Formats: sequence, structure tokens, C-alpha cells
Amino acid sequence: MLPESAKPYLLNAVYQWCVDQGYTPYILVVVAYPGVSVPSGYEKDGRMILDVSPRACHSLRMADDWISFNARFGGVARTVDVPMAAVAAIYAAETQEGMGFADPEMPTTPPSSPEGGGVENADNLPSKPERPSLRVVK
Repeated sequence: MLPESAKPYLLNAVYQWCVDQGYTPYILVVVAYPGVSVPSGYEKDGRMILDVSPRACHSLRMADDWISFNARFGGVARTVDVPMAAVAAIYAAETQEGMGFADPEMPTTPPSSPEGGGVENADNLPSKPERPSLRVVK
């Protein structure tokens, strides 16, 4: 079994293969996984299939820990954020060829968001970092 750290590379490879072949890449997401932000009402059996093709989504970012993009659901523009661990499969819609992954284990603490925010215990919140400042040096 491959380590979880290989998942972003494999997802990106299958995504690129789908696009290069003219196929529509779909990802299967476990909706109940902490940190998943998808529109409600589109899931089935706790899972949701998302079209991540260039035609269907904009500003797609596949980082090491997150997949993030903008798409329309029922004509309404929405931002979708999915922790990499919540992705159960990626495949071509036309041929069903792709790669599946083991169901994710639910973590005891939510993962941090793509922006690095994350949900933390209120007692242990770090102080806000100081804003950078510029000054003229003569």
C-alpha cells in the first residue's frame, strides 16, 4: 500500500492523463470528512462526485493537502474545498478508468484549511502574527 504522501502526486497524474486524453476527470469525495466544504444536497450515501475538468471548474488548485476550486451548482457560483485525505477516487467519467484509495480514517481534530486557518482549541489559540511593515531606509 502506498503512503498517504503519494496521494497528491497520483491524483495530479491521473488528472493530467484525463485532460490529455480529452476525458472528464471526476473525484469521489467522502463528504463527512472534517474540512470538506461542498454544497449540500448533491451527495449520495455520504459521498459526492465532483467534475474537476477545466470546463466545469475554475481556479483549480491541487496542493499537497487540499483541492480547491470554484464551480457552479444549480447556477450558483460556489467555492469547493476538499482535504486530500477525503478523496476516495479519481477517474475518467467516459471510461471509468482511474485510481481508488482506501476510505479515509476520520481524524480526531479537523485539518487546517487551504489558507492555513484551521479550527483550533480556543484555549490554545496562537496570538495573531504582526503585520509586516515597510519603512524607508536612507
